[in-house]
Amino acid sequence: MKSGFVAVVGRPNVGKSTLVNALVGAKVAITSPRPQTTRNTIRGVLTTPEAQVVFVDTPGLHRPRTALGERLNRLVEGTLAEADAVAFVLDATQRIGPGDRLIAGRLREAGATTVVVVNKVDAADRDAVGAQLAQAGEWDFAAYVPLSALRGENLAPLVAELVALLPEGPAYFPPGTTTDQPEELFIGELIREKFLARLREELPHSLAVMVEGIGEQPGGVVRVEARLVVERESQKGMVIGKGGALLREAGSEARAEIEALLGARVFLDLRVRVEKEWQRRPELITRMGL
Repeated sequence: MKSGFVAVVGRPNVGKSTLVNALVGAKVAITSPRPQTTRNTIRGVLTTPEAQVVFVDTPGLHRPRTALGERLNRLVEGTLAEADAVAFVLDATQRIGPGDRLIAGRLREAGATTVVVVNKVDAADRDAVGAQLAQAGEWDFAAYVPLSALRGENLAPLVAELVALLPEGPAYFPPGTTTDQPEELFIGELIREKFLARLREELPHSLAVMVEGIGEQPGGVVRVEARLVVERESQKGMVIGKGGALLREAGSEARAEIEALLGARVFLDLRVRVEKEWQRRPELITRMGL
């Protein structure tokens, strides 16, 4: 069979995580309209009778302003070095910009076997998609596939192109596996997703979630203890909301999704903690598992 690792790369907010979820057929990565939502390399596994493709969702490549940003870029570069092929995602609703050209240049310099994915074609007119495909065609990569990850349209041609580029090899994961992401990490990401949808301005980038405990209580209820970390005291109030409203609302939505994941009733204990300028403190970033 064919098997291998495919790095999914692109600028922030081009739909990489939505694409990986659509290809795998399950939610393995959180999604948000906020740029730089993904903070770890997340593996999603697609197994067919002929192949096993391990998609590695990566943070968006960007010009870093903090220690966290620098670490995220290094994560992407490390993933590229180990990948058998690359899916380079563009946003059909936006013109190809300096960030896209920078990534294309890095891929060409590295000699990466690359398939260009023009995503969000459902939200762009046909002429814009055609113009973007023509412009990207100048990079002379292995293949070009327009699709809509959100609607799950035209995914099969992308899978076929990628499988053709993979070597013969063993299955890396048992049948039925969709991700190797640790349970604590995924639960923390689910919680963060619910707050990202409700927070504004710079706060989404200042928020991290640490799951500090998961344990079963009498009656089969699973207790999940999580800490929401922000950088300033003023942000703490924003996360909690007036009278605790935002904490309750986002927590309730997260709890429902965690219950579906664990197949059990969940008591979700959420608390907010301030760690000043944590994005600029490498030791804290490491402690948070980022």
